[in-house]
Amino acid sequence: MKKILITGGAGYIGTTLIPTLLYHGYQVTVYDNLMYNGDILIPYFRNPNFSFIKGDILETKKLQKAVSQSDIIIHLAAIVGYDACNRNVEMAEMINTTATRQLIDMVSNDQLLLFGSTGSNYGIVDGICTEETPLNPLSIYAKTKADAERIFMEKPNAIAYRFATAFGAAPRLRLDLLINELAYLAVSQKYILVYQPEFMRTFIHVQDIANCFIFAIKNYNSMVGNIYNVGSNDMNFTKRDICEKIKEKTNCIVYYNDFDSDKDHRNYEVSYDKISSLGYKTTISIDDGIDELIKVYEVLNLKNKKYVNAGI
Repeated sequence: MKKILITGGAGYIGTTLIPTLLYHGYQVTVYDNLMYNGDILIPYFRNPNFSFIKGDILETKKLQKAVSQSDIIIHLAAIVGYDACNRNVEMAEMINTTATRQLIDMVSNDQLLLFGSTGSNYGIVDGICTEETPLNPLSIYAKTKADAERIFMEKPNAIAYRFATAFGAAPRLRLDLLINELAYLAVSQKYILVYQPEFMRTFIHVQDIANCFIFAIKNYNSMVGNIYNVGSNDMNFTKRDICEKIKEKTNCIVYYNDFDSDKDHRNYEVSYDKISSLGYKTTISIDDGIDELIKVYEVLNLKNKKYVNAGI
């Protein structure tokens, strides 16, 4: 049985990935400092193939032991998002970049390395982004993740994923993702105020992110040493497109007004031909994801700040 270590596994992606890996028969260890509380992990402890290590990603001795006992390392630990990184630039650089270097130095070439990167690395781009498009990161978040990606890909046994903007419900829910936030505002206050509505974004459901790690493990030999955009060519939409979908489902009012700007300047279309040519396909549409979120928001106490990486 393959032993998988997930750094930052108690986060939005990790808490969706854990049950996915367990379902597929892997032994899973989560390494996390529980920045966002550990109660979301409670259901997994009854599974004998799940274990947890509470530790900071910068605690090299503790991390080294966990790495040495693993066949596969999925590196998700990071300070995520423009606002969260800007609130503590030094910590963002330490966690996103320095800790990635320390982790890479611990890994042998016979272990499989998988890295969760981001499409924010592209910055402002004319045309369609492919994996060969030069990176132009414009925020602290994007710059630190781009640096971490370069460090990661120094290893010959690594695969890096540049994810589209995630959406959908997860055990560790996030409200500071575009579709999640807009759906939340539509449900909670019955109106949405949106800037730069014609900006193009690309999206992926969090479960499809989890599925892509399974895909990499099963297709390791044909994928190793490469970077992949992960998403769907069918899910490149403007912010206006998303708002109109939410409006149709909630009867909310939408106001379009350029009162602010996207600090990562994300306004681009992305090609997912590289990974789709290998057989990877997303499974959950934006419409289905919005329907899911609306149902979730109707039963949660959304004033609880644990659902936010950065205030919305």
